[in-house]
Formats: sequence, structure tokens, C-alpha cells
Amino acid sequence: MPDIRLFGIRHHGPGSARSLRAALDAFTPDCLLIEGPPDADALIPLSLHAAMAPPVALLVYRPDRPRDCAFFPFAAFSPEWVAMRFGVAAGASVRFIDLPHAIQLADGFGEPDAASEAAPLDAEPVAEAAEAPPEPIPSEPTPPEPTPPEPAPAAAAIRRDPLGELAALAGYPDGERWWDALVESRAGTDGDVFAAIGEAMAALREGAEPDPDESAREEAREAHMRGAIRRAAKEGFERIAVVCGAWHVPALARHDAKGQATADAATLKNLPKTKVAAAWAPWSYERLAFASGYRAGVLSPEWYDTLWHHEGRVAARWLARAAALLRDNDLDASPASVIEAARLAEALAGFRGRSRPSLDDLDEAAQATLCFADPAPMGLIRRKLVIGERLGATPPDSPGTPVEADFEAQCRRLRLKPGAAAGEITLDLRKETDLARSHFLNRLTLIGIPWGERREARGRGTFKEGWFLAWQPEWVVELVAASAEGGTVAEAAAGRVRGRARDATRVAELSGLIGTLLDADLAEATAEVIRALNDRAAVSADVFDLMEALPALAELARYGSVRSSDTAPVLAVVRGLVPRAAAGLVAACQSLDDDAAAAAKARIVAVSGAVALIEEPELKAVWGEALRALADQEHVHGRVVGRAVRLLFDDRAIDAAEAGERLRLALSRAAGAVPAAAWIEGFLEDSGTVLIHGRELLAVVDEWLCGLDEALFIELLPLVRRTFATLAPAERRAVGEALARPGGAGPGEAEGAQGFDAARAAKVLPILRLLLGPEPVRSADATTGDAA
Repeated sequence: MPDIRLFGIRHHGPGSARSLRAALDAFTPDCLLIEGPPDADALIPLSLHAAMAPPVALLVYRPDRPRDCAFFPFAAFSPEWVAMRFGVAAGASVRFIDLPHAIQLADGFGEPDAASEAAPLDAEPVAEAAEAPPEPIPSEPTPPEPTPPEPAPAAAAIRRDPLGELAALAGYPDGERWWDALVESRAGTDGDVFAAIGEAMAALREGAEPDPDESAREEAREAHMRGAIRRAAKEGFERIAVVCGAWHVPALARHDAKGQATADAATLKNLPKTKVAAAWAPWSYERLAFASGYRAGVLSPEWYDTLWHHEGRVAARWLARAAALLRDNDLDASPASVIEAARLAEALAGFRGRSRPSLDDLDEAAQATLCFADPAPMGLIRRKLVIGERLGATPPDSPGTPVEADFEAQCRRLRLKPGAAAGEITLDLRKETDLARSHFLNRLTLIGIPWGERREARGRGTFKEGWFLAWQPEWVVELVAASAEGGTVAEAAAGRVRGRARDATRVAELSGLIGTLLDADLAEATAEVIRALNDRAAVSADVFDLMEALPALAELARYGSVRSSDTAPVLAVVRGLVPRAAAGLVAACQSLDDDAAAAAKARIVAVSGAVALIEEPELKAVWGEALRALADQEHVHGRVVGRAVRLLFDDRAIDAAEAGERLRLALSRAAGAVPAAAWIEGFLEDSGTVLIHGRELLAVVDEWLCGLDEALFIELLPLVRRTFATLAPAERRAVGEALARPGGAGPGEAEGAQGFDAARAAKVLPILRLLLGPEPVRSADATTGDAA
């Protein structure tokens, strides 16, 4: 009989990895079975390649649908990584034994796979010990209760977070801290820890309730792992080591139970399959962290890295690195402070019954002595030395991810070098290669790789586009993660935008995506976003949201795109949004306070500009009717009504006489001084030309101001000054000059009817000839006005 030993570990745990390495050294297995994707067995030997530098990840994906994929990250301190390298170096047979992703990614397997619906890091990773457990298969049937009780809250909590339950019993705030204190930060490497972990998991599984959404999938996974153990035993291996998440240990221990092989075969029978491919990819500690959304992540990858590589003097080394980090950022951190922090951390660990300082002890010591209780430096330390920014690397000849391969091909085709020094380029969008470069850089931005930053192009012409290119090495990880959205950069960018469109709650958010998609030449995704925008707008009751969406869409529809993208669908959206916004404008502007009125006024001005840009009489008429209805309101904020009247006057929908009459009514004593000031602010804000060239309106404003009594004038003076402060200095000066003339005459009117002064006009003719060139030669009958 072969000697089969189960080693229950926590994924990405240095304490587990250290104990596992010691146990494997003592056991010297000839076969190593590791929880992981069997689809990637051929890539295991690359773990010993000199160019392989963790953190790295295994990517398993469907070549026909790269969005259906799963990532399996590894750090240097991941027990599976340690086991892989140990087995390959020792010449043992090393295999992954989890349920193949050729099954898990196949159509029809269980519920829709998370990898095709969620963000890349939510795809099924190597699951941690605290993953949601399945229903245990009891060794003996349990008699049913006469009246089954409701599931106990404790049982559901165990299923959700088994380590959290153990932590709560031990007085720790969460499972991460409990495991860190008792396993990861512990001294010694004895193998008894695996027996203790297995016993604890067996007790937890007995009290856990199954997860109905995951139980079938977990049952199939554990059935396949038990089958892999049995197959290894039949192949004649004598010492078989099984490395798996601690939660699975009790289930895998039943591999040789009576009838278990038959039950497992029935579980795995007739499961669907599909073709999959696998590749190694660089990863980062930031993405390995739990905060990134990775379900099996840890809170402190860089801290665990320090534990793994510097077990002996981890506290002193970590605090020395913290001090060096602070000094690099021009913050004080003396050697004396480091010594004091180390002493404080040791004392805290002693008070708490620990053999050596944990991360909590070091955190408190650093905050007290190095950061002087300032949270800002501690935020820097936590980002750099707790989570970390370490990047991995893979051998250049190893299989790459789909998006990486497409990225490299596009760079070669477009003659762009990611490793080149930063610099500016100017693209001529009339040229095919430059247009393709623009599309490529815009697509990269959509997937979170801002390799190029848009700049103002040098030279004339709207067909030119300026970019500043600066490549960052960590963006390789973003390329890998983008493989969860598609097989090419274009597909990944479209997938990201579709996700943003699904998450968008406002019409304005969707309108902002359309211009980006046009710049990236993603026509199919553009059509989908436009459909989503129309659907959202059809049921939206937020008129201001519709109004915010219009300006950007109108500009796209009017000017189109230099890239010759089809903007007809965008114009159709504008034609649908304007009537909706017009219909609800009056109702939306009721009962606004000063801040809301200012925001509403800005939106009204923007939509008026958008409608003017489109130059469609039907839309102009619809919006003009809405503005007139708003101008007739008596219970709407004066700033909004005043701007509506001004827009009608500028558009010549009302003449100076009607505008003057509305102004007189708004500024009358019956209207009240404060509403009158708000009205005139809306009417005059940002432009004084209507007063300079509209003598009647200027006279009305002047008469209103002069008619105020002293107390009311003093009260309103700040509001009126604020309004006139929005006018350009030249406009304010012209208004003052007009009021200083007799009768408030307009510019040029005080001189009377002098008529045209030919002598003065002739003085500018020599300059005009120099600017415009000589006059054309005319024939003798030039007096008739006909040129020769």
C-alpha cells in the first residue's frame, strides 16, 4: 500500500509554505499532487526556469472564447509554488488534480461560470482555505429530524468564512489575523500543524451548511481530486503527497472509503468538455491582495514576502525598510526611531503572548515611533510594505496570453516600442498607419493602460493628433488581466466598455462612453452602448441627466470624427433626447435652491448650445418652446428664468421690446429685491454685450438700480457686483462709458448723426492693401460694378 499524506494549506501563506517544505523534505515523495488545473500540467516544469520570477499566474482559457477563463496566481511564498519547485527539482511526478477547466469552462457545466461574467480576478482562482465549503458527504446516514429546523446562523457563517469563525472563538478580529498569528508568523516547521489543520477543518465541515450555488461544483472538484489520488496509487507510486486547500482535507481523506470510487465516478459521469489552453503570465502583489477583489487573496502580500525570505530578523528588517521608505520620501526616520520601534514591537508581542512580533505589532510600533501618529506616512508604508508593488516575470519563450500576443503583434505592425524612452509623437489621421496607431492607443486606454496621453498637436489641421508616450512595466499585468475580456486588445477594450455600460446608472455616463468608442473604432460596442443609452433614456425620469448627456453627443453628431466613424446613430440619439428633455424642463426646474438653480442654468445653456450646433429647425423649435414656457414661470428660481429669457433674446425668438418688458416686470418692486437680483444675474451673467448694444435694456437696469432705496441697495450690492464681475473687463468699461454719456447713449451715438467719415476710413486702406494684396484690374466700365 502506498503512503499517502494530505497537506492542508492556506493558499499564499508563508507559514504553510515553510511547514510544507519541511514536511516534503522529511517525506521525500515520489509523486506530488497539487490542487490546480490539470490543463496546465505541461507548464509545471517552467516553474524552475531561471527567468521565472513570481508573482506569476497560470491562465487557463477557451481559445474560441478567451473571456471564459480562470487565473491561478502564485507568489514565492505560495505553498503550491513551493511544492511545484520541490517536486520538479527532486525528479518526482508533479501533477495538478483539481477538476479540469476543460469541464469547468464548458457550456452547460453548472451555473454560468464566473469568469465569463465577472472581472478577471473574480474568475475561479486557486481557492483559499476559507472558501465557501460544500456539503460534506457523511460516512454514515443520519436519521432525519421529524421537523427540520431552519438553518442555524452559525452554520451559514461557517460556510461563508470558516477561518473567521475560528478567529472569533480565539478573540481575533478576522480569520486573516488569526491565521497569520498562529500559522504564518509562528516559529518552527514541525509537521504537526497539518494534522491540527485537518482536525479543525473536519470539525468546521460538520457544522457547516452547504452553499446551494456551489455545492454541485465543489462536489465534482473533490470527486476528481479523490480520483486522481486513486489513480496515482494504482500507478505504483509509493509515497504520494497531496497539497490542497485545508478545507478539502476531510473530503479527500475519504478517497479509499468503501463505495467512494463508485460515487465519484457517478458524479463525474457525462460532464461536458471543451478545448482550453494555458499560459504563464506575470502578476503583481497588488492584484494578489484581497483588496483587489481576488477571492483567495491575502491582506498583506509584501509582508508575507518578508516573512518568507527573512524569517530570522523579520521585525528589524521590516522596520528598517519602513524607515528607508520614509527617508526616500523626504520624511524624518532616524536609526534611533527604528531601534525604539523594534523594542516597542517586541514588547507588544510579549504582552499579547506571541513569540515574535506580528504585522499588527509592527504596524502599531511604526505608527507610534516612525510616523508620530500621522496617518499619511502610515498609508505609504502599508501600500509599499504591506501590500507591495512587486511585479513578476515569465520566460520569454513560454506560451503567452491571447491579449499579450495581440499586443506584441500590433506593436510590431505599427512600429511602436513599449520599452522605448518617453516622448511625443504627432499622428496624421489621414494616413492609415497613424490612424491605426490612434485606434490602438485609445483601445489600450480603455483597458486601463494609458500608454499614450493626449496632447495638443503641433501644427494646423484637425486631422492631427498629439500623444505623449510613456510605458510602465506594470502594465504587462493589465494586459494579462484583460484576457478575461477577449482575445485581442480590441475585444478586451470592447468588453471593458460593455461592463462599464452595464454598471452605468445615468444616461450621461453612457454618452461619455460613445465618443471614446468612436476614437477607438469599436463600432459594435458603440452600437451596444447607444442601444443601452436609448433604453435608459426611455425610462429615465431625471431630466437633468438627459440634459447632461446632450452636449457631448451633439458635438459628435455635428462634427463627426476625423476618423470617418459613422455618427448617424449618435444624431438619432440626439433627436430622441431633445424632446424628452424639453418635455420635462419646466417640471425639473421647480423648487430649486441657489446652488441647484446655478447647476440647472448651466445645463440649460449647454443644451441650447447643443441644439444650435445641430442646426435642425424641428429640434430648435421644440427647445425654443420649452424655453418660452420656462420664461413664463412665476415660481421658478429667477436665475433660471432670467437665463431662459436671455437665450430667447439671443436667438431672436423675442425682440428687445419684449425682453425689456420682461426685465421691467422681473425688476419691479412687486417682484422683491432678492428674486430680482437673481433674475438679472441669470440674464446678464458671463456676457455684457446685450447691455452694450441694447440701449433699452441698459436703461431698464439703470432705472431699477437708481430706484432702490439706500438700505435695499446696500443689501443687494454684493449680488449685483457678483453679476457684473462675470463680465469681461472691456465689457464692464463699455457699459460704464455708455452710462456716462448724456441719456445713456450707446457707443458711437453721442456724436450725433455725423454719418460715414470717408477721410478717416481712407487711413486704413494702405494697411488693408498690404494684408489683402493689390486690387484686381478692372475694365473701363468699372463704374457699372462689373469686373473685367
